Amino acid sequence: MTRFVVTGTDTGVGKSIFSAALAGATGAPYWKPIQSGLEDETDSEVVARLGHVAIRPEAYRLNTPASPHLAAEIDGVTIDLDALTPPPGDIVIEGAGGALVPVTRTTLYADLFARWRIPVIVCARTALGTINHSLLTIEALRARCVTIHGVAFLGDAVEDSEAIISQISGERRLGRLPIIDPLNPETLAAAFNANFDLADFG
Repeated sequence: MTRFVVTGTDTGVGKSIFSAALAGATGAPYWKPIQSGLEDETDSEVVARLGHVAIRPEAYRLNTPASPHLAAEIDGVTIDLDALTPPPGDIVIEGAGGALVPVTRTTLYADLFARWRIPVIVCARTALGTINHSLLTIEALRARCVTIHGVAFLGDAVEDSEAIISQISGERRLGRLPIIDPLNPETLAAAFNANFDLADFG
């Protein structure tokens, strides 16, 4: 069964691009539990465009582009954690920002991941600072007894950073998705197939 949560070491690391590639390669549906910010293309729309996969509707669509806890308050919405129960079966779930982004004033995404008991893939950019951000993210997930499936890197190759994160954390290095230009369903699928082993996600 293909059943993973995709989180990141920060906002803008490329979680949606990786989620589209993973969902497209495995055929698993995609779910973004909470979408904050609706003016630009949403993460679900990005994945639908690039991955050509089934999209499960968001539990909450918030207008304000902010952390879900604040976006909900500004929009006058109360987030019910029970409404964030993952769908059954194959699924690729994408969080928001990093693992410690607040869903409510008392619950972080990492707390949800611990509740869900679904293996988490950590997406890390390869740029300067990634060692610290990645190791902190891994420690935060481990502190909540979250199962980490591995680390997926995004960006230009930085061999030492990628290697030492895996060495120090002991977590599997799944592969690296390079910068893709032009980015379309065909180039994304080709890059994923060239840089990841699909058997690692079975």
